[in-house]
Formats: sequence, structure tokens, C-alpha cells
Amino acid sequence: MAATGAQVLVADAAEVERIQLRSRDAVLEVTPALGGRVLAFGLAGHPNLIKIGDPVVSQPEPEVSATADDIGYLGHDVWLGPQSGWWSDQDANPARRAARAVWPPDPYLAFAQTRVVAQSPDRLVLEGVDSPVTGVRLLKSFAFDPADPSTLDVSALARNIRERPVSRDLWFNTRTSAATRVYVPVADAADVRIEAAEAMAPAWRIDAGVFSFLPPSTAGTLRRGKVLLQPSAGWMAGFAHGQAFVIRFDHQPRSAIHPQQGQVELYLDHGEDIAAGLLEMEVHAPYRTLAPGEAMQARERWTVMRYDGADTPQAHLAFLCRRMQLCAASMAE
Repeated sequence: MAATGAQVLVADAAEVERIQLRSRDAVLEVTPALGGRVLAFGLAGHPNLIKIGDPVVSQPEPEVSATADDIGYLGHDVWLGPQSGWWSDQDANPARRAARAVWPPDPYLAFAQTRVVAQSPDRLVLEGVDSPVTGVRLLKSFAFDPADPSTLDVSALARNIRERPVSRDLWFNTRTSAATRVYVPVADAADVRIEAAEAMAPAWRIDAGVFSFLPPSTAGTLRRGKVLLQPSAGWMAGFAHGQAFVIRFDHQPRSAIHPQQGQVELYLDHGEDIAAGLLEMEVHAPYRTLAPGEAMQARERWTVMRYDGADTPQAHLAFLCRRMQLCAASMAE
């Protein structure tokens, strides 16, 4: 699958095992390694919409321990929120607990080899390991919708493996290029929180009920920071490489989401070469307390479509309204 200036959906060599799912329209690649991570998604014959890091090739067998640091594999991953609690409720690394560390993410969820539970040409289920850090075991599933070959169901189930309650939320994190034009339905500026140094904070606007980033005003602009959003409807969309990428999810009231997080979060990090930078499209599920053995589940629906229109917010939003019925006049739920 040839492409210019972008990752392609099929690698020349498999440094980690890659399982490919196909529908009539789209292709997904997942590795059972690295916690069961998505490495590629997009229309067949089109560039990969998922950004992955060099360590997928250079460090295919990471250490799995409570002392391991983060490795920039990127891709699509599942975390457990809130971030402030990543190391505060565990005994596997007392030093990180004492420091109230908010980094790195749980190495057992991020790095461990998963077990293939079910596999077919259009469906894959992976089971992770018991994590002594987060206190859960994850089950991830990926399946193309037989009624809509452009849509993929992505779900995660977290089960409490401890003999006491744990309080967590499921947190989907999908990485793409910072050049992706991203849109989130938001009713008001009061539903937007910024976590960034003022000099580097991403510039943004809300127009006709839709949040978007403003393009850099000058060449070489450095942007790094996180935007936490309370969306007005259960979707966000990105446009890149001639494709529209829509992520849909169950819309939640603000009260269901941990107060330190947003239901939608966008992390933006780029310098002069925006295409080389990073955009994370993140979704939090409701914050729950699980009894021993209890599980919770969350789901996203990914839809990918060819887009040949103008690279403007007006054209992008008109396309979403026409093709997905995601129209400004009907965004509030």
C-alpha cells in the first residue's frame, strides 16, 4: 500500500507480531505484544492514520516490571484513570507511590504480551496480564461492523483482580499526527480546560458549537499541552491523508467523569515540523469503584471515510454533517 510522506498500513518487516483485520473498506493492525496495541488503521490502500514510534522497531521486547519507564511506542492504547492515581494505590513500587508519580503509565498494561482469545479475519480479542500496579486485567476486542465495513468496534473490559475495591476509569488513547485537523462538539468555552505553559499552549476556538485548534500563526511555533473537554455529544473527528476519522463513544454527563479529567482530552505536541508532531485523541469512560472480581467495559466506534474536499473547517464540518449526520444544529444531547 503505497503512500508518500506517511506511514503505510503494511510494514516491510514485522518487528513485533502484527495481526491484520480487514473489511471491504478498511484495514486494522494490532500487535498482541506491547499490551495489545493498535499500530495501524485506515482505508485500504491509504496511509496509516495511527502514529507509532521508532521503538516498535528498535525495542520490540520491553521490560515488564513495576520499575520500567515509559517507551514511546504510541499507537492506540488503553490506560486507567485518573492519572493522579496511577501509582498511588499499589505496593509494587513504593518509591513511586511515595512520590505520587503521575508518569509512567502502568508497564503491565502497556508492555506485557497479551493472549489471543479469539481471532477471525474481521475480529480479534486479546487478554492481558494481571497488573500489580493498577489492580486490573484488561480484555480488548476489535471487530469490524458487518453492517458497515467502514466502522470498527473497539472495546476494553477491566476486571478487578484484587481482594478489595479499586476505583478507576477506562481511558482510550489514540495517537495520530499533529497535522490532523481535529474537531469536538463543545457547547461553551466553560467546557474547555487547558493544561499547558502559557507560552506553548495550543490556540483554539469554538465555532458553531465545535472546538478546533487554530493553525500556528508563525513558522516554527512550538505547541505543547493538553486540552480537557466536556463534549456536547459523543464523537470527535480528525482529517488527515485524504481520510476522515470519526471516533464515537457514549456521551457522559460531567458528573460521571473524574473531576481531574475530561471525557475528551486532546494532547498536542509539535515544533516547526507539525506533521512530525503528536496529537492524542483521548476518551474517558465513567469513573467507577469495582468490587473484587467486578468488571467494567467501555467502547469506541471508529469510522473511516475517503475525503477529497477542501482542507478547511467549513468543508470538514459540512462533510461530517452530510455523511455522518454530525451537524452543528443537532450536536447537543
